[in-house]
Amino acid sequence: MSKGGFMKDAVVLCAITLVAGACLGGVYEMTKAPIAAANLAAKESAFRTVFPDAASFGMVDDPAALEAGNAEVAGLGYGNVTVDEVAAALDASGAEAGYVVTATSNDGYGGAITVSVGIQADGTVNGIEFLTLAETAGLGMNAATPEFKDQYAGKKAESFAVVKGGGASADNEINAISGATITSNAVTGAVNAAVYFVNNCLAK
Repeated sequence: MSKGGFMKDAVVLCAITLVAGACLGGVYEMTKAPIAAANLAAKESAFRTVFPDAASFGMVDDPAALEAGNAEVAGLGYGNVTVDEVAAALDASGAEAGYVVTATSNDGYGGAITVSVGIQADGTVNGIEFLTLAETAGLGMNAATPEFKDQYAGKKAESFAVVKGGGASADNEINAISGATITSNAVTGAVNAAVYFVNNCLAK
């Protein structure tokens, strides 16, 4: 190939790359807002599910507490889990009735598991709802069934423990999903991080 031909090919390739980049950038800009809106709607739906009595929610903007809390959570044996954000659940008068904590465990069998946990002012868990769950169908995905996630609701405990074989009897015990102990432990670790954060890391 001549030098002129090589330069021509390089210019064409460069032009194609620029056009493709511009197209991808345009697609990103067009889809960014709808994706953000969908994520916000999913989050608000989860908040309503785990704290249905709240009149409204207000995000708790305290990066220092979040950083310090996650540093503490890292040493508690809950696995590779972080608290992502916290919202105050407000009653009709604007008083705090509790919190919704979003936490992520990176110990799931299929990847990260993100869960929103509703926690009343006295530390009782209202319920949990998943924002991200990509576990094995028929096994870990059963975490999203009422049979599993409703085990946390209405319970007040310093932390929850997973029990195999369906033998959970104490308030802090959670029956593992059959064949999916890894998922069960990951979800419980995220819930424990949320409970700990509310009980120990928020200025009330």
